[in-house]
Amino acid sequence: MPMFAAIRGCWALLLGIALIMLGNGLQGSLLGLRASMEGFSTATIGIVMTGYYAGFLVGSVMVPKLLKNVGHIRVFAALASLASVSVLVHPVFLMPFTWVLLRLVTGFSYAGLYVVAESWLNDVATNENRGQLLAIYMVIMLAATGAGQFLLNLSSPGGMELFVLISVLVSLAVVPISLTVSPGPRFDAPEHIGIGALYRASPLGVVGAMGTGMNFGAIFGMGAVYGNDIGLPVSWIAYFMASIYFGGMLLQWPVGKISDRMDRRQVIVGVAAIAALATLAAVFVVEHSRVGLLVLIGIFGGMSLPLYSLFIAHTNDHLRNEQRVAASATLVLTGGLGAIAGPTLCASVMYLLGPSGFLWYLVVVHAGLAVFAVYRMTRRAPTPLDEQSEFAAVSPRASPVAAAIATQTVRDHRDQDLARLIRY
Repeated sequence: MPMFAAIRGCWALLLGIALIMLGNGLQGSLLGLRASMEGFSTATIGIVMTGYYAGFLVGSVMVPKLLKNVGHIRVFAALASLASVSVLVHPVFLMPFTWVLLRLVTGFSYAGLYVVAESWLNDVATNENRGQLLAIYMVIMLAATGAGQFLLNLSSPGGMELFVLISVLVSLAVVPISLTVSPGPRFDAPEHIGIGALYRASPLGVVGAMGTGMNFGAIFGMGAVYGNDIGLPVSWIAYFMASIYFGGMLLQWPVGKISDRMDRRQVIVGVAAIAALATLAAVFVVEHSRVGLLVLIGIFGGMSLPLYSLFIAHTNDHLRNEQRVAASATLVLTGGLGAIAGPTLCASVMYLLGPSGFLWYLVVVHAGLAVFAVYRMTRRAPTPLDEQSEFAAVSPRASPVAAAIATQTVRDHRDQDLARLIRY
């Protein structure tokens, strides 16, 4: 199937996910700002934001079971409606406990939406274009999330208008999906292997997935709170958050290609160390230059967001081919556990150190990942380059299905290379 035919088969899905990510990108920052305006303590905001990832983890496990019984279009429409309604309830009940419950519902809904989108994407893909479709999907996710930050400038976070806008965006996402003439895909839920067994196979992969989850949970949950606490106007908070996502979008591919050409652990050490150093520099630059802060945080995003895919690829280097799909799904769930802890841990550091605790938290997490990677390099010989799996981009916000697609993409490429070798 030519590439344009594959896109034509899932254009409604890609448009729908773009609208959803616009709304979700706006919602994460909006809730942090509104919670601060309503007098929620930093610790309370951390707990509220944790609710999203707890719901996301539950949804990643439960929604695949619904798909087999109900079908993709109906599940997508139902979960989009649930996400649309839940966002409108936030400004009506301005209580932390209610917001935790609403974030649980939102996380559950979005996890299901990602599972539907990614399984649909996998169904229309072929061995030749699966990697390209996954790359397009990941670019759309990061670009739309980054663009959603700028919607903060359309109205005051203290009003109702932005919540209504998010609801409208999520509701509109159902329209192209519901009107599509494409049949719903066949769905096979990814299998999982135990975290303990996976740790024995690749300690760095498991620790790395946990660490990147802790990092991303803190960014998405507490980034806007940090910007507000240091006195950034709403427009600059939008720039601050968007630069993280755009940095990750621009550097994901170059970092991945470099990792295919050398010991991947060296790339992990370098990328994590640069992310830590950029954030450390931001601690001292923030009081003197807003532009400098944006540049450094953009570098941080460009280094930090690809780490998730690097750890999945590294884990695949130490597994048999038939183990990789199940392992990738387990790594996503491991990252989800880290994301649950991320906002609360980051909020605790901010409570102790003030707003700068946000940056110090990110410094420590990334420095810890770099140090652990160096340690693992002393415990195991590098995988020969001709045996390394290929890098495939996976967003930290994706479901286990996306990780399985990425792993399948790598396997497809290896099969094609083997076929060419046999042929010639």
